[in-house]
Amino acid sequence: MRRSSDDVDVAQLSDDGTSVMLLTSVEEFWAAPFGWIGHPARGATLPVAAASIVPPLRPDAQFFCVGLNYRDHAAEGSYGDQPLPDVPTVSGRWGRSVSVDGIDIPVPPDEEGLDWEGEVVAWVGRGLVNASVEEALAAVVGYSVFNDVTARRAQKATSQWLLGKNADKSGILGPIVPAADVGDMQAGLRLRTLVNGEIMQDASTRDMIHSPEAILAHISQTITLLPGDLVATGTPSGVGYARNPPRLLLPGDQVEVEVERLGAVCNRIVPGGVRRRDEHVTSASAGTSC
Repeated sequence: MRRSSDDVDVAQLSDDGTSVMLLTSVEEFWAAPFGWIGHPARGATLPVAAASIVPPLRPDAQFFCVGLNYRDHAAEGSYGDQPLPDVPTVSGRWGRSVSVDGIDIPVPPDEEGLDWEGEVVAWVGRGLVNASVEEALAAVVGYSVFNDVTARRAQKATSQWLLGKNADKSGILGPIVPAADVGDMQAGLRLRTLVNGEIMQDASTRDMIHSPEAILAHISQTITLLPGDLVATGTPSGVGYARNPPRLLLPGDQVEVEVERLGAVCNRIVPGGVRRRDEHVTSASAGTSC
């Protein structure tokens, strides 16, 4: 939750989703996330509709994204004639492209539309360097639902995916749910993506090729991971560009991603228009979701 243009607080969402209770600053939270994640909030309580909601990101957080991490998705699109990846295929997002439930997502003017990718995000709660899979699993402090909305023209114009994964306001991130409340991701959580109420993706997290902890362990062999870093673990089959005929998100569409135990995010697609350089703020008065 944003206090000012520079200050962000972490807050607990009420069970009924109508209010938030202040916990601590985002800096203090990520200094000791395992202590705060189960800490009872005792700060001021605000109606969600009156709060300015933003992702609880550290300003220097590293946001990694993994592609081709569900067997059926790896087989459905441009890479279907290639073997399954032996190691995670990693790209990334900048924090400025990350937004929240209820925010309108603009279509860039040189894109015919946008594509959906329902995913699960894992949040790092302890530093990881050359970590084992077991160490990485113990370092996961929580999970979030995520929609990795993608600008396919930009993504596929070159072999590098970065541009297509960072369109304005395109990374839709849900609240953090404590890892202890989620359980084993490999046991299988149901993930669904709906466009205008129609189911486009319906899968289980047990079908991941690489588990969240395996992905984090792999990244830690090269890059030091710190509390507050996060990784989006890939999407299952059913994305728009791989359909016959292809289907993309157009202005007026509503796209929702829901994951068992993690909740849901829902957003409307709008025309790109003229995007001002100071319009990258990713806040919303929550309650505007579909």
